[in-house]
Amino acid sequence: MNDSYFHIATIPGDGIGKDIINSAISIVNLSSEIIGGFKCEWESIKAGAEYYSLTGRDVEPGGEKKIEELDSIFLGAIGLPTIRYKDGTEICPHLRFREVFGLYAGVRPVKAYKNIPNRLSNELSSKIDLVILRESTEGLFYTAAVHDRCPVENDEEVQDIMRITRANTEKLHDYAFKLAGQRKKKGKLGKVTCVDKANVFKSQAFFRKIFDERKVQFKDIKADHCYVDAMALNLVRTPWEYDVMVMENMFGDILSDLGGGLIGGMGMASCAEIGDNYGLFQPAHGSAPDILGQDKANPLATILSASLMLEYLSDKKNCKSTSSGSTLIEAAIEIGFERNELRPMEFGGDMGTKAITESLGSLLKDNEIQKQILS
Repeated sequence: MNDSYFHIATIPGDGIGKDIINSAISIVNLSSEIIGGFKCEWESIKAGAEYYSLTGRDVEPGGEKKIEELDSIFLGAIGLPTIRYKDGTEICPHLRFREVFGLYAGVRPVKAYKNIPNRLSNELSSKIDLVILRESTEGLFYTAAVHDRCPVENDEEVQDIMRITRANTEKLHDYAFKLAGQRKKKGKLGKVTCVDKANVFKSQAFFRKIFDERKVQFKDIKADHCYVDAMALNLVRTPWEYDVMVMENMFGDILSDLGGGLIGGMGMASCAEIGDNYGLFQPAHGSAPDILGQDKANPLATILSASLMLEYLSDKKNCKSTSSGSTLIEAAIEIGFERNELRPMEFGGDMGTKAITESLGSLLKDNEIQKQILS
């Protein structure tokens, strides 16, 4: 087997970012040792609110150029509520990264695990396994503060724009159908739901129109529509009926947090942001400065994001061993919860960042698990 050597732009960021990213790196490195055939070199880049407070810059000089030359971007958590730009918004260079690197597909998995507090009483909630796919460069975020594009901005009125373009929306919908196809092969529903507000906004009607145009290319995948307000209800009422849900940026930002709540909390909320040439991977939660340095943070969202990165590298570089590494990590997490060997404090358990990392490492090393998953 030929080794594949990956150079990862690594941004610990702020708050608990340093702890959770180190946890994920140790798990990926361990999977590399177990699987063989790939290795990751973690190349540190300074960015975030703490760095901004020291230097007046949100990314180190040449940082974005350095990222361009590497295989992937891995992010801990960025932002601190007490450190802001002059306009009052939080430090968020990762929003700029989305546009600079064309990361149009924001992938937010929502999956239920055993022995995690169940927020819904219906026993079918144990079957929740869906993906919220948000367009990540346009929509209402097009005029986010980091882009400085407000058409009207004064002390009497501020306007933001919801931008939907055909080029990005076609790519997004195609990505949604292909993702549903991949999931269908793994026994998932194989369905894409277009979540929009097409009855009110012309931009959203355009989003739906393009969805209906693209779905005819994927006849083996079920397709339907749902207004975003109805989807907020349905995610609480019957989330197990959904597979891949594709939507505008702000809608995805909101509903993905709702999804995190359904499966216990944001500590399980992983995230991949994919473009034609680059991918960024990070937990969907914030930097949680209130628990900084207390060994309380749940690192599993970051570890699951790293697993998504390994799958991405497998596709990008045609490296089967990284896919095996991803499969092993995800299976070990699922088995760990089934055995009650992963008990995050976030869910009332007794395990902090270090203990979870050590326990997950032991699960990866378990010969029976390796035999079951990798054979």
